[in-house]
Amino acid sequence: MNRRKFIKGMSAAAAVPVVINGLSVSTLANSPMLSLLESAADCEGHVLVLIQLEGGNDGLNTVIPIDQYSSLSVARSGILIPENKVLPIQGNASLGLHPSMIGMQSLYNDGKLTIVQNVGYPNPDYSHFRSTDIWLTGASSNEVLTNGWLGRYLTLDHPNFPTGYPNTQNPDPLALQVGYVVSPAFMGNNGTMGMAITNPSDFYQLITDSEITPDDSPRNHELGFLRQTARQTNAYSDRIKAAAAAANNLSPLYPAGNKLADQLKIVARLIAGGLETKLYMVNLGGFDTHSAQTDTADTTIGAHANLLKQVSEAIFAFQDDIKRLSVDNRVMGMTFSEFGRRINANGSQGTDHGTAAPMFVFGTSFPGKVIGNNPQIPANTTVNDNLPMGIDFRAVYASILKDWFCVDDVLVDTVMGDDYEYLPFTTGIWELQDQREVLVFPNPFVHSATVYFESIGEELRLEIYNAVGQRIKQIDKTYYGAGEQSIVIDGRDLRPGNYLIRLYGRNTTMTRSVVKINTN
Repeated sequence: MNRRKFIKGMSAAAAVPVVINGLSVSTLANSPMLSLLESAADCEGHVLVLIQLEGGNDGLNTVIPIDQYSSLSVARSGILIPENKVLPIQGNASLGLHPSMIGMQSLYNDGKLTIVQNVGYPNPDYSHFRSTDIWLTGASSNEVLTNGWLGRYLTLDHPNFPTGYPNTQNPDPLALQVGYVVSPAFMGNNGTMGMAITNPSDFYQLITDSEITPDDSPRNHELGFLRQTARQTNAYSDRIKAAAAAANNLSPLYPAGNKLADQLKIVARLIAGGLETKLYMVNLGGFDTHSAQTDTADTTIGAHANLLKQVSEAIFAFQDDIKRLSVDNRVMGMTFSEFGRRINANGSQGTDHGTAAPMFVFGTSFPGKVIGNNPQIPANTTVNDNLPMGIDFRAVYASILKDWFCVDDVLVDTVMGDDYEYLPFTTGIWELQDQREVLVFPNPFVHSATVYFESIGEELRLEIYNAVGQRIKQIDKTYYGAGEQSIVIDGRDLRPGNYLIRLYGRNTTMTRSVVKINTN
């Protein structure tokens, strides 16, 4: 099945709001993953928790490439974290974390956190709305999809949904989101395949069966009737309440007043309580840091530092909780944001919309590591310079479907619309791949350059990105036999400047920086 036929067979459906005792929900779904998981014992009961950082997170202020510090000090002199304040991570002296991310540092040092560097997509869009849509649907920048990447997978697994659901074999919603609407990522063939809890307080009102407005007014009698009717007719509410009643949060580390932590507490409780939901989505906003990103007197504190502290403390507490609840071996978490920020700071103590940024993947069932190369920061950058993409975000999605949910390669390609490089989250072989010798010569170059590399025998693509993150040249997929190989790049049509060469295939991602110069 090709991409056009697959997408043509899909259609979007609007979510239908329902209220269950103060709990706002949308059209619900079963757990379509279960039939696949039953035949894939290694992935039995696996859960994915997606954390959306809304607004565009500044990756260079989150994961700091220490080996690029001298160039960063020129580009971001007003907001850069002092080098001696950067949190070191075990076994990698080339980068560190923001000083507010002590919890994440501990997770990495314990082998429970993976950092994926330079994640983005070709020809990036700087609009919050459009780029968010791209990330949630898995679309290319030049296409609009009406289905989410997870919804497409679930539709393949259960093409007849929602007819006959829920049922005894699939009693629970597949996807659950803490928020006012269900994410487009969960949009399937005949509508959304997820359930939305509007906020944590509504969740606890649901499971305690208490009312939001207890006063004895005609309006509240009517609301009470609607809530009661919804409770009686919605098959999922009892399942959620039963799961919540079967477990309690055990970690004492959840910080008060942390919105993300409040959401993750719900997720931990439902997983431990036996809910068979496989996908959870939570979110934290405020990352659109155009101004006052850092304190003028101390760059280690400020608006962005507060956000990163919330993320770090919430994830650290959640990981501690699911360990105490004995479910940590089947939970994987992932952070994502619609884009990163520019290399240069702006004139308002902030950063503007950018392109690539790091992602975090966390859990105990795979070794923590760094996937991808550190971003390369030119010695002299302009306000328009960006970080070229090193890893396509859809490669992250595809690899998680393959590794964590045991989805066949052919189905993964069908869901994602193309074959993307495999990122080995559950193994430790990335370092061996990334250490293969890659040489670009001459570098800098005038007219042409040759990429020398060692192939393992596979189909590879070559792409060239400019300083603002746009893909400007590509060589189609070509098979290269095992051994030393080379590709000649004709750069006569390129303007002088900094470029990134990306060579990738199913089992390989290699990136190198190159400079085009003018002899005049």
